[in-house]
Amino acid sequence: MTLHDLILREAAPRKTPPPDPAEPDPAEPDPRPAAGQFAVRFAAASSGSGPLTRGQDNMIRCIRSDAPERINKDSVWPVPPGTSVPAGLVALRLLVERHESLRTSFPAGPGPDGFPVRQVVHPSGRFTVTVVEADDHDDGRLDSLAGELGRAGVAVPLDLAVAPRVRFTLVARGERLLRLVAVVCHAGADGAATAVLIQDWYALAAGTELPPVVAPTPLRLAAAEQSRQGRRKAAAGLRHWARVLGSGPQTVFADPRVTGPPRDHTALMVRSTSAADHLAAVCRRVGASPSVVLLAAFAALVAHRAGRRGELVMSALSANRHQAELIDHVGTLAQDALILLDADAADLDQLIGRAKSASLKAYWNSVLDAEQVWQLVEDVAHQRGSRFARQVVVNDLSLTVPPAVADAQPPPSVDPELTPLPGPPLPVRLMLAILRITGSLDFVLVACPQVLDAEETEGFARALLAVLAAAADGPVLLADLPAVLGPPAERLGGEWRLVDGSWIDLAAVRALVDTAVGPHRLSLAEGRLVAEIATDDPALDPATAHRAVVAALPGRDTAMAPHHYVVRRATADGEEVLAGDGRDPEIVARLSALT
Repeated sequence: MTLHDLILREAAPRKTPPPDPAEPDPAEPDPRPAAGQFAVRFAAASSGSGPLTRGQDNMIRCIRSDAPERINKDSVWPVPPGTSVPAGLVALRLLVERHESLRTSFPAGPGPDGFPVRQVVHPSGRFTVTVVEADDHDDGRLDSLAGELGRAGVAVPLDLAVAPRVRFTLVARGERLLRLVAVVCHAGADGAATAVLIQDWYALAAGTELPPVVAPTPLRLAAAEQSRQGRRKAAAGLRHWARVLGSGPQTVFADPRVTGPPRDHTALMVRSTSAADHLAAVCRRVGASPSVVLLAAFAALVAHRAGRRGELVMSALSANRHQAELIDHVGTLAQDALILLDADAADLDQLIGRAKSASLKAYWNSVLDAEQVWQLVEDVAHQRGSRFARQVVVNDLSLTVPPAVADAQPPPSVDPELTPLPGPPLPVRLMLAILRITGSLDFVLVACPQVLDAEETEGFARALLAVLAAAADGPVLLADLPAVLGPPAERLGGEWRLVDGSWIDLAAVRALVDTAVGPHRLSLAEGRLVAEIATDDPALDPATAHRAVVAALPGRDTAMAPHHYVVRRATADGEEVLAGDGRDPEIVARLSALT
């Protein structure tokens, strides 16, 4: 009997389930798959279909526009000692049967673009697992091989119309399972959900019988979101975003190195046992959670580095996981919480208090209609002349890293232990990813070199540790931050002005307007940018000029569209002068209705 036969026999249900109407092709595939690949059949008790969750809708929009490397997530899952390949494959079958989100597909919708409008949970089907022979690799080579397999796997998209939402590769020596590499489609599971999957996999592979799933399934969550209360909550979230985007600073960093979209990121892993003790001491002293304390300390350093006082806008990922009933939800809750924090505080204790209130408000307003949010971002860019982008991001994953994964990490070799990592291609300027808060404080700083180079990133990380150490003993005056981080970044090589809450380089504004509409004269009076344009184009007026300038904004973080246009058009009779802000009254009215 072959291993393939064993898996098909063990995976086959005792009773033949009814045919799944969502399965397009009931024909049996070749019973002998390609070498190194094994077909695993699954048959579960649950099935159904319904509308998309708001997180699924948001993620599918990203999948349809972004490269798969930015959507799929790879990870190496721990394997219980002594697990065989057959036992591992059976555990994977049980895992897929256990979680509806893994058995979900998103068939094309009826619209002209085919955008999915429903999720379909399949009761039965099959998936293919690849098995790679490890030969005589030692542990280091095994880890490298698993990492390479994961990085190669994320580049291959997972078909939205086909379940499951995960792809597995086993690294084995004979029948002994050594590593499990999973590539998860973000429409099926986000980072927190993946942590739940890892814990369940480990238990199933170890032969543990798990209790029934009690967390809401994506179908139940979608029904709740479409209820009257769910729609009211989404409407309130959209109003919160409209207020923050309409009044908060659109950009954070004003640096002459910012010359285009974020790219070529660096990443630095920081691990410190003493910092975990300091963090715990701060939490006890001020009565705040570790997440809030780290958010406040991070915000204080960002505001200082950016040379700004006052309000700071930050995106918090994994926001909806802060709702108790959704902590163990297996699905995707991929929506940001938008935090508006007044960083003009006397000391860190005061900022921690503000961070607690601001983050709770943002988390409560993080369930949104993705299409409406993207339209809101476009509308605000049109009205304010600056485009929101995730410049400063916090992602607290400390509650989602399985204990089996955290405990498997050796203690830091030095304190602090700083390890450079490959930088992920993210559309952010600076991100703090919190991985662990007890025993050792583990976090990753991801930085765009246009804002922080590798040396500056290390300095920022050490400053964060120094602030926690000082705050463990008492309040830290924010005026003392230059002693740990140095002075704010110098704005050299530009004409920097604080306009509408954002640092703007007038040279970058002139380049923007030149690109969009041609030669002009730019002035700044009483906080308003005015562009005077001489043209012989009969179609150019303030409205067409503004639309052209806003269309050229993406990737120009240090620029802003003018607030007023004076268009001088040459005519047969001399000159016609048209003046105005160029804003579309319909867009302005739409935003006014929200705020």
